[in-house]
Amino acid sequence: MTNLEEIAKKGKEASIKAMLLNSDLKNEVLFKIAQNLETSKDFILSANEKDLADAKKMLENNEISKSAYNRLKLDENKLKDMVQGVSDISKLEDLVNKTLWKKELAEGIELHKVACPIGLIGVIFEARPDVISQISALAIKSSNAVVLKGGSEAKNTNTAIFEVINNTLKSFPGFPEGFISLVYTREDVSEMLKLDKYFDLIIPRGSNSLVKFIKENTKIPVLGHSDGICHIYIDETADINKVLKICTDAKCQYPSACNSVETILINKKVVSDILPKLCEELKNNGVLIKGDKTCLETVLGIESATEADWKTEYGEKVVSIKCVEGLDEAIEHINLYGSHHTDAIITENKGNAEKFMLMVDSAGVYHNISTRFADGFRYGFGAEVGISTNKTHARGPVGIEGLMIYKYKLYGSGDIVSDFTTHKRSFTHKTIN
Repeated sequence: MTNLEEIAKKGKEASIKAMLLNSDLKNEVLFKIAQNLETSKDFILSANEKDLADAKKMLENNEISKSAYNRLKLDENKLKDMVQGVSDISKLEDLVNKTLWKKELAEGIELHKVACPIGLIGVIFEARPDVISQISALAIKSSNAVVLKGGSEAKNTNTAIFEVINNTLKSFPGFPEGFISLVYTREDVSEMLKLDKYFDLIIPRGSNSLVKFIKENTKIPVLGHSDGICHIYIDETADINKVLKICTDAKCQYPSACNSVETILINKKVVSDILPKLCEELKNNGVLIKGDKTCLETVLGIESATEADWKTEYGEKVVSIKCVEGLDEAIEHINLYGSHHTDAIITENKGNAEKFMLMVDSAGVYHNISTRFADGFRYGFGAEVGISTNKTHARGPVGIEGLMIYKYKLYGSGDIVSDFTTHKRSFTHKTIN
């Protein structure tokens, strides 16, 4: 049985030692990991084939969803993205110990706000083996130690990728032992959630039930999102060509992703003009469409949507469509049923676009662009540890900046508070450029 507490203790110690790692060493490690992942391609893909064979049986027995099976699968392109992601992270600015601002409190007293790592992070994820390389690379660059717990359906692939990364770390004597660890069982998760003495943050990446369980069973701060119920609102001034391109991409480019659109809202003034063309385009791409009463009256051959559909993350080629009176009803619907992940408006009216982006309460609000852009790699973060719908600390795709916190450093020369309370000295509170 895994001694999770010992792993966490070593990880915590490693996170403190990692504060001394210089940027050149971290970048060299990342460059070598990228190289080794590329040369270990056959080894990783072979491990993934074993997982896929087992997962196929689970899919046939309805033990996992089609979207989970799709997320599990690695191919040449995904491996190239993994390698590229690690390489890109090596080129990002190192934020550790970066001074964010300086202030003179009084003559001879300086206060510095300085970026620092969060510490030891536990990441619990399902069916996404490429997460290991993303999170490990971000952890190395940000000097955060990490304990990874992947889904059992990806055990062989997770182990293969972890071995490549861990063996690379071991080849650098200056890297602290226990900086990255991989655990496997549900018991490890339960134990991890109890260890608030060591873990500073838990990041879950998976189903709504997983995230809910974690939030309800730990005192450790949790960063993440449960659902990815993303919307696109088609405004009355929407360009039909943009509508067809954006909606098709947002639903079909990778339906299993959490930033895939699940509900499309359409202004009633353009339903008769746009909806038939949109439905035809989506059907041609294999999408099952569910619609409200107005949609059913406008287009034949679509299913009836229920109240439950507005609350559903399909994770496959299914989309629900609802007719709304206008912008205000669209915003109200999204804030009521959405998961505060990513929502978009298609319109040529800049005023409507700005109102939508101001009033929709989501981590990502988009104008005339696919929701599939909600991604750390596409944002230029190199990769992401996940997407947060939280309103504290980090929001949206969480990259290097989201893995940093800050501390205050105060420099003096024998100064005491009594001098200020007795008015011998006074504060200046000047910003230092």
